[in-house]
Amino acid sequence: MSKAMERIMDAVDLETFIVCKDEEEGKKLSIQLMDELGFKDVNIVFCQHQGPGARVRLRGYVYKPGDRYGWLKN
Repeated sequence: MSKAMERIMDAVDLETFIVCKDEEEGKKLSIQLMDELGFKDVNIVFCQHQGPGARVRLRGYVYKPGDRYGWLKN
């Protein structure tokens, strides 16, 4: 894990617009994107299909309650 990622308190939020045919495909591609970025624990906070794609907000967890927090090392 990078030094910057170790200093994240809990999660990283990402908002994007994904070109897709419907909301379900948008959600699937969103989860795939977060997996490609290295996040294994992901929540879809918001997804709305509009026109050529979906506006999606995602949260990728770096630390969950009780984890060994990287920011406590220093």
